Amino acid sequence: MSSFSSEERSAPFTLEYRVFLKNEKGQYISPFHDIPIYADKDVFHMVVEVPRWSNAKMEIATKDPLNPIKQDVKKGKLRYVANLFPYKGYIWNYGAIPQTWEDPGHSDKHTGCCGDNDPIDVCEIGSKVCARGEIIRVKVLGILAMIDEGETDWKVIAINVDDPDAANYNDINDVKRLKPGYLEATVDWFRRYKVPDGKPENQFAFNAEFKDKDFAVDIIKSTHDYWRALVTKKTDGKGISCYHHHVNLPAQYQQMWISGSITRKTKILLWNTS
Repeated sequence: MSSFSSEERSAPFTLEYRVFLKNEKGQYISPFHDIPIYADKDVFHMVVEVPRWSNAKMEIATKDPLNPIKQDVKKGKLRYVANLFPYKGYIWNYGAIPQTWEDPGHSDKHTGCCGDNDPIDVCEIGSKVCARGEIIRVKVLGILAMIDEGETDWKVIAINVDDPDAANYNDINDVKRLKPGYLEATVDWFRRYKVPDGKPENQFAFNAEFKDKDFAVDIIKSTHDYWRALVTKKTDGKGISCYHHHVNLPAQYQQMWISGSITRKTKILLWNTS
């Protein structure tokens, strides 16, 4: 059982909605910075942002203190992905690996494009529909190199280690063999999901072919290195909040911050003097 828990604030599908994460002591933590990248040897933590079959585009709020999960907003409106025939919403549990960051100042040697300024994305292919804010342990199987509006946006393919069939999946070829058509559907989904919003199809490196587990793990490790540079201030995060439980958030202000009862002036003072 996970030692992490989540707490929802405000009603879902509103601008105010947030999902905050807590540790085993009930302390508020950042799903971006406080949850370890590794759950075990060769097993990674995954923060579930979007449950399978749902449409609301939820994501870790990288620029907000404690980085809660919130619904993405575009031009003042909440974002949803369209149902692309024959799919319903997201076709996997979708989320991110904590303590990773795709550096927008680094040009990826494989894609020739800079990172998208977010934690690395994960598509979890197991049978369970996970909950928003759930922290699961995943086995990495492969990776897809998507180019989203000129930015590198890696998509890790993984499976929940607690899935009944997890033992049968050890590399990307196992997905091809045991879930025929699933990887092709994944490429199709990512290629077209922005088209209903009037945007062009996304592109891919490697001719939209999935790379294997070892390649994927190397990419994840490199994004972990970029994250380390970010939180140690060796890299300019350009607005990303690196304030989290283990650094500079005074305990007496945590509940005030979460509840919104602390003034903006005090917020700024806290972050600038911590």
